[in-house]
Amino acid sequence: MKITYGKHFIDQEDINFVIKSLKSNYITQGPNINLFEKKLKKKFNANGVAVVSNGTAALHLAGMALGWKSKDIILTTPLTFVASANAVLYAGAQLDFVDIETNSLNMDLDQLENKIKKLKNYNKKVTSVVMVDYAGNPCSWSDVKYLSNKFQFTVINDNCHAIGSTYKNSISYAVKYADVVTHSYHAVKNITTGEGGAVLSLNKKIIDKIKILRTHGLKYFNYKKNKSFYDMRLLGYNYRLTDFQAALGISQLNKLDKFIKRRQEIAKIYDEGFKNNEKLIIPPVSKYSSHSYHLYPLQVIFNKTKIFYKKKLFEKMNKKNIILQSHYMPIYNHTFYKKKFNKKNFPVSEKFYKNEVSIPIYYSLKNHEVAKIIKLINYYTK
Repeated sequence: MKITYGKHFIDQEDINFVIKSLKSNYITQGPNINLFEKKLKKKFNANGVAVVSNGTAALHLAGMALGWKSKDIILTTPLTFVASANAVLYAGAQLDFVDIETNSLNMDLDQLENKIKKLKNYNKKVTSVVMVDYAGNPCSWSDVKYLSNKFQFTVINDNCHAIGSTYKNSISYAVKYADVVTHSYHAVKNITTGEGGAVLSLNKKIIDKIKILRTHGLKYFNYKKNKSFYDMRLLGYNYRLTDFQAALGISQLNKLDKFIKRRQEIAKIYDEGFKNNEKLIIPPVSKYSSHSYHLYPLQVIFNKTKIFYKKKLFEKMNKKNIILQSHYMPIYNHTFYKKKFNKKNFPVSEKFYKNEVSIPIYYSLKNHEVAKIIKLINYYTK
């Protein structure tokens, strides 16, 4: 049986929650939607939560709720899934990137400040910054908050990797330091609804707007008893989560803490197994943080190994039924974005992508499988 880089975990409790929803009178918009939102709100200490169809929809609606327009400049990291950048273009705003730093693999905040100052010299202002807690490792959020106050930009925490991470001992750090927080509940994320996502915030007005935007822009209201009416207030989208997906989300959220604990246990075994291999660099953990390890991005200094190329390691591991992945090809290297950005401006991201290999990490991964992966990678990277 093949061992993949990521895998969902579904148990009988999850199945029972979904079956109960499917047997009810509501499988699209039902009571589990509100219940899931309430549980997310409590878990992450938000004032408002809106669940949506996926993490990309969450990012899109977050930008819409913040009012992004054509003259707005939005910055993000190139080391993320394309959705983080695409959401900027969906809103018709202007996209630019800031390179990552070696110590955290998150956006380099010194470069962020320099870029903001440089743009200011040309009478251009950064409207928002989309920060990504890459792989589950939180950014230096106190510093992000300082910069957002200093330069008056709003912040989205693309928190899709870091559900269950902590910063300064708080699992609810995301809503504290960012104006808007987005989640993804894709199958390989720390909890899953199959596809699905959410927007969280301390600003309830933002969430209220997103709840209208996710449902075609419709505002619902009651007229007399047992009669529902609606009015289209905004140009919205069909970005709703289903009731049975929300039922799965409720059950999964109940297991989040144990999911993260197991991911951290596996990461610790990896760290120990690779610590004496000078050709490997284990994932960093930021100061004041606990890493939730959505990914375990191992860096291999390939030009010092006998296999020399990333592709060869992938091939050799595949023959042993271990499927590796790479997260991510920097966004500016995709065909759609290539002509818009010069990769020479992002040397740290370039070097990291050349060396990065995402090795298997998920709740049901067994210790003997972890040991096999360690043994093979150490052997192939001699």
